Amino acid sequence: MDKLLEIDWDSVFIPSSSVAEIFVRGTLTYLVVLAYFRAFRRGTGQLNISDLLLVTLVSDAAQNAMAGTYESVTEGVVLVGTLVFWDYLINWLGYRSVFFDRVASPEPALLIKDGVLQRQTMKRELLTEDELKGILREKGVEDYTTVKLCYLEGSGNVSVIEKK
Repeated sequence: MDKLLEIDWDSVFIPSSSVAEIFVRGTLTYLVVLAYFRAFRRGTGQLNISDLLLVTLVSDAAQNAMAGTYESVTEGVVLVGTLVFWDYLINWLGYRSVFFDRVASPEPALLIKDGVLQRQTMKRELLTEDELKGILREKGVEDYTTVKLCYLEGSGNVSVIEKK
């Protein structure tokens, strides 16, 4: 019965690993995962099942590399703080510097020009014609031939400028 109410305060708050090691592990893992996502993934502004699965699996796979075998609340707080720090810093640097903005955000990809599908770009972005047509319908565009310009933005959103 004593075990039900007994709390080992040392194991709750005193780290079993160096706080500096946790920061370095979190930093390296964050930057590598950011590079992977920047190089290989750009969605269309919506999460589908495969995107959600990818994020879940990446977070699970990265957890051990990031945290090692931490058990205390302090270590968890340091690790989460490290991830939030890098996310904020990269966004802040992207806002303040053109170079970091280019590193952190992909350039817009031209999908339609003067009513003509840019199939090479669509292929590079892994976007099918049916998916693009669906996105256009959501934007209120019935026929892609009425589109002057359509871009897949760095944020994953699709912007559409119709012909006048």
